[in-house]
Amino acid sequence: MEILELDQGVMRGFIFGLVHVSILIIGYYSGWSINRLLKLASNGHIAGIIGAVIAHIFADLIAAALDPTMRSAALGIVFGGIIPLLGIPLLERYVTKSEQHIMVGDHEDIEKDLHSSHDN
Repeated sequence: MEILELDQGVMRGFIFGLVHVSILIIGYYSGWSINRLLKLASNGHIAGIIGAVIAHIFADLIAAALDPTMRSAALGIVFGGIIPLLGIPLLERYVTKSEQHIMVGDHEDIEKDLHSSHDN
């Protein structure tokens, strides 16, 4: 059953995937949210996307560190996740969102976000 080995077979990265998705699910069901912290430091408009990216980067780092087959790639995974964040200011400045586009945050903020105006 070499093909199913965790080290080199098709299951390489299994622990990474398991840990990564588990962290995101635990964060969702525990109510922990980086978005709340980001909304305090920003206008809240881009907090959702930045929070999601940062949460994924942390989950990637933890998952890669725990998976022996991915451990050597952990730094590359983190930097690969951070670099696209640098493009957010450019996207915010030059990409026009549709009128139907709304950014919603945490469950408690959905009602507030739906009734407030989001200036571009």
